[in-house]
Amino acid sequence: MSFTGTKLALFLGPRLLVILRDETVDIPFPGHWDFPGGGRENGETPKECTLRETYEEVGLALAPEELTYARCYPRPDGDSWFFAAHLSEATVADIRFGDEGQGWELMTPAAYIAHPLGIPRFKDRLQNYLQRSQSDGA
Repeated sequence: MSFTGTKLALFLGPRLLVILRDETVDIPFPGHWDFPGGGRENGETPKECTLRETYEEVGLALAPEELTYARCYPRPDGDSWFFAAHLSEATVADIRFGDEGQGWELMTPAAYIAHPLGIPRFKDRLQNYLQRSQSDGA
C-alpha cells in the first residue's frame, strides 16, 4: 500500500473542525485552513495515520469505526486518503490543540468551500463527500 498521507473532514455537530496552518514557507499552503491529518509514518495504514494525526493535532482519540467514509485519491507523488467522521458537538470540549498550526475553528462545510483560504483540493474532496452523502440519503 503506497500512500503519502491522509486528511479528515471531522464534523462536530453540523460544523467542521479546521486548523489554520502555520505561516512558514517550507509547507504547502501556509496560512490556509486545513483539516486534521498529515504524512504517513512507520508503515502505518491510512486509518492509523489519520487517527494518529488527529490525536496529535487536536487531542481527539477517535476509534477506527468512527471513520465513516474513506476515499483514496491517486496523486503523482503518492496516493492520498480522505476520511470523514461525525461526532457530537459536545466533543468540542475535548479538543486539546497541539503544536502545529496557529489555531483551530469550527466552520460550516459551505463556509469552508467558499473560503478564499480553504485548500483547493480539500474543498473539492469535501464537496465530493457531501454530494455522495446527499445521494446516499445520509
